[in-house]
Parts: sequence; C-alpha cells; structure tokens
Amino acid sequence: MKHVVSAAAAAIAVSSLALITTLPTLAQAPAATAPAYRGPRTADGKPNLNGIWQAFSTAHWNLEAHTAEPGIPAGQSVVEGNDIPYQPAALAQRRKNFESRTTADPLTKCHLPGVPRITYIPFPFQIVQTPKYTSMLYEYSTVTRIIYTDGSPHPPPLDLWMGDSRARWEGDTLVVDVTQFNDMTWFDMAGNFHSDALHVIERYTPLDADHIRYEATIEDPKVFTRPWKMNILLYRRLEPNLQILDYVCVDFVQRKLLTTSK
Repeated sequence: MKHVVSAAAAAIAVSSLALITTLPTLAQAPAATAPAYRGPRTADGKPNLNGIWQAFSTAHWNLEAHTAEPGIPAGQSVVEGNDIPYQPAALAQRRKNFESRTTADPLTKCHLPGVPRITYIPFPFQIVQTPKYTSMLYEYSTVTRIIYTDGSPHPPPLDLWMGDSRARWEGDTLVVDVTQFNDMTWFDMAGNFHSDALHVIERYTPLDADHIRYEATIEDPKVFTRPWKMNILLYRRLEPNLQILDYVCVDFVQRKLLTTSK
C-alpha cells in the first residue's frame, strides 16, 4: 500500500513540474494578430476607396492639443509626438498668426485650403478611382483634385494652392507625393503654417469598409526642424442618396463665421 501511494505521489509531482515548466512558455507566447483588412477591389485589383468620406476631428481648429473656446471645441493633438517642431523664428510667426487668426486665416478670404487641410475641414469629399488617376471632389468651393497614379512625374516647378499630386500603391495604401505649393495656406485656424518649400506625403489606408487611416508627413526645411506627421481617421458617409453638394465661399460671411466662433 505504501508503494502505491508513493508511486501516485511521484506521478503528481512529475505532472506539476511539467506544468510549472510550461507556464512561462505559455505566458510568453505572442497573441494572435488579426489579419489585415482586405476589402473590395476595383477592376484593376486596387483597394476600392470609392465613396464619400469626411473627417470628424478638431484638426480643423488646431492640429495640436487645445482647450475649448467660445465656438471652438477642445481637442487632442493629431500630431505624432503632440507638438509641431517649429524653428524658433517660425514659432514666433506662428504666435503672431494665432493672435490675428480671425482675419489672417486664408479661409476668411475664401482662399483654397491647400493640402493636407482640405482633407479635415468640416466638409465631405468624394473619392473616384480610375486606373490612371484618382479624383477627389471636395464640397468646399467645389474643389477638384486629380491625383495621377500612372507613373507620370511632377511637372516643372509651379506655384499652386493645392500642389501637384502624384501617387503610387504600396500594398493596400495609396501613397500621394504632393509638391509645388505656394506659401499662402495654413494647416488650421490656429495659425500653423508653412513656406513654399512644403512637401507632403499622404497615406490613405483602408482599415475596414467604412474607415480610412489618413497620415500626412510634412517636410519644410524653411519652417520646421524635422519632418513630422499627423494621423486622422476618415469615416465613410452612409446616408442614403448622399451627394457632394454646392458650397460657394463668400469672404465676408466666412470671416463673420470665424470671428463669432472665437
């Protein structure tokens, strides 16, 4: 009888030791990662981004974290690292812009918002894809933007409000290279600005059927100490019979709207 009990105890001890030895391995096993989203494709096999989209963030008012003001909601930063890396002189100019923002913001004069601001102002836009280019049709001032995906290069240097856009696909991400800007647009209502040396790399990545991750990397050696990036989520508008409608900016109305929101 003693030998039977001893044998049983030994078996339990061996099993316990095996379990203890296995636990660290189980604890360190990596969690299974969800497969990347692979949604509908266009006829040429690219991710289908066609539809009407809109950003619902506070980036339009201020890319960086900010408190609430009359007519302006508080918001968290959409900038990686939270703060835009200005050169000292440019930071001083940004402060001046902020102080006079209700009249100095180019949108108060109905100028075009530029890139990337056109993406996150509070108006929808429509994406229309073809094999050679992607069109973005914005409700704000009926702006139309052609993004060439046919491998053609940027033209000789120009001075454009919306820049010149050339794109390629990296997997399921549409990567847009935008250059040849003027220096007359701001990134937001808070006075964040750039020079004519601005270079923007946009990335549109579908996360699921109704969301796109929008990333914009900003380079401007005249204004910033290094490149920096913003991240914003785009939502598909799902209302029935939705269309891009007309919005014609009138400068004194726009200025009144911005002034009363201060």
